[in-house]
Amino acid sequence: METVAADFLCRQVYIQSVLSAYRQTPGTTGTIRRADRQLAEQLYTRGIPLEAVENAMVLATARRLFRPAEAPALGIIRSLAYFTPVIEEVLEQHVRPTYFQYLRYKIRRSLQTTNSR
Repeated sequence: METVAADFLCRQVYIQSVLSAYRQTPGTTGTIRRADRQLAEQLYTRGIPLEAVENAMVLATARRLFRPAEAPALGIIRSLAYFTPVIEEVLEQHVRPTYFQYLRYKIRRSLQTTNSR
């Protein structure tokens, strides 16, 4: 019985962590919908590491932020599903964690610069 409770707790922590990361990702609405919860649960069921999901959000955010100035404006991200292809890409790549740390740093700097204007 304890194993079932522990698994439920792990599942809930994972889902909440994914949804929290999504909510805090720049460029998203910050709103969690039922479909987002279901996708987070599917990611857990598939055994997708939380780190891969978070890294995918970082990679997608960096790609959106660091585009040419003349590129057309992008719309707001309204669903966790937006990140699904990037999650798959992150899983297939063998990128050092330091790269994602670098991207996090660049994103923070960019947002600080934008917010101080």
